[in-house]
Amino acid sequence: MLVNFPLASAPPPAFYLGFAPLLGMLAACVQLQIRLCQVRANLERALDMASSAIERGAEVVVFPELFLTGFCYERDVLDRPLYPTLDPFQKFVQEHGCMIIGSLVDSRTNLGFCLDSEGIGFQPKIHPFGPEKEHFDGGGKIAPVDTSKGKVALEICYDLRFPEVARSLVLQGADFLVTIAQFPASRGEHWRNLCIARAIENQIPHIACNGAGPELYGRSMIVDSWGKVLAEAEGEETLILAEIEPDHRDTVRKEIPVLQDRRPEVY
Repeated sequence: MLVNFPLASAPPPAFYLGFAPLLGMLAACVQLQIRLCQVRANLERALDMASSAIERGAEVVVFPELFLTGFCYERDVLDRPLYPTLDPFQKFVQEHGCMIIGSLVDSRTNLGFCLDSEGIGFQPKIHPFGPEKEHFDGGGKIAPVDTSKGKVALEICYDLRFPEVARSLVLQGADFLVTIAQFPASRGEHWRNLCIARAIENQIPHIACNGAGPELYGRSMIVDSWGKVLAEAEGEETLILAEIEPDHRDTVRKEIPVLQDRRPEVY
């Protein structure tokens, strides 16, 4: 049975210092070419690529935004708790002890999820973009998702342009940042610069997984707490992996104590 991890309410007023030690882990981004409304085809390809990631040692497997459906608004692709479209992934994480991250369509919510062998936790997309507003409402709260791999700061596509989202998640004690997206090729440079900036300004590892395809930019990347790009895809459907070290953030934050030096009373 799936279990909802508790989500915190409002962020604390000060920088969260209660970090627990976390060892490095191998993260994978599956840069999938999403077939619009073709759930079965997307599912089969996603599981196949996830299996390849596991064979290479991945512990965290990240998919793009709405990777099973794309921005499909047909009623038969809508999901509901307990989210039966995720049943194959529930079996997958139980078998392999990994974590799967992505998002799905739940009525009028673009619902991000982190699924592992201990349960599932959610963070909805906060900022629907443009025409998405006709079909989706923005989420009403921001909190890291507690998982067996640590506290995940999950944001979805357009949320990347709002630094407040990642900063709120980091101040609540997130261990690493994950952005899942369908970012278009026409704004590709924005994607790359923003992905690196979110890692640098929050001094946190960042797994940024975009979709592949003719209209999407691809260029998924995994960035460390210093802003160094550890792995980066090109535009085609592919898989990238890199070791992330959440505790590296402590070293970076000691060298440049940006978060401790904040002056929110002035801002």
